[in-house]
Amino acid sequence: MNADNPSYWIVSAEDDIQTANWLFKGGRYLHMAFFCHLVIEKSLKALIAKPGEIPPRIHNLMRLAELGGLEGSLSDEQLAILNELFPMNLEARYPSEQFEMSHMMKESYCKSLLTRTEDLFKWIKSRL
Repeated sequence: MNADNPSYWIVSAEDDIQTANWLFKGGRYLHMAFFCHLVIEKSLKALIAKPGEIPPRIHNLMRLAELGGLEGSLSDEQLAILNELFPMNLEARYPSEQFEMSHMMKESYCKSLLTRTEDLFKWIKSRL
């Protein structure tokens, strides 16, 4: 499977949602949030991928949603989760930002983030 095949992205995103759940159960909330970002990023890239057309190597979820043709289709709640997840991509990678973000990573918040990520992932997959 190649990166110009939507299944390439969905299979990887499905693996990542399992990892996010595992990380949540283990209390690794910051890393769970990073994987939630990956799930949505990859599912959006599945919307863009076409034979001979590999999605761009960007991480901006709003831009990927636009390129995937979702502009105007996303609810306010879906737009909110895209905006909420976007910083998880960068901040979760660097130690100084990890420390800052770890204060907001409480169990109840992370459970909500994971549930909303799973819901958005299912919705995006239904658009394929």
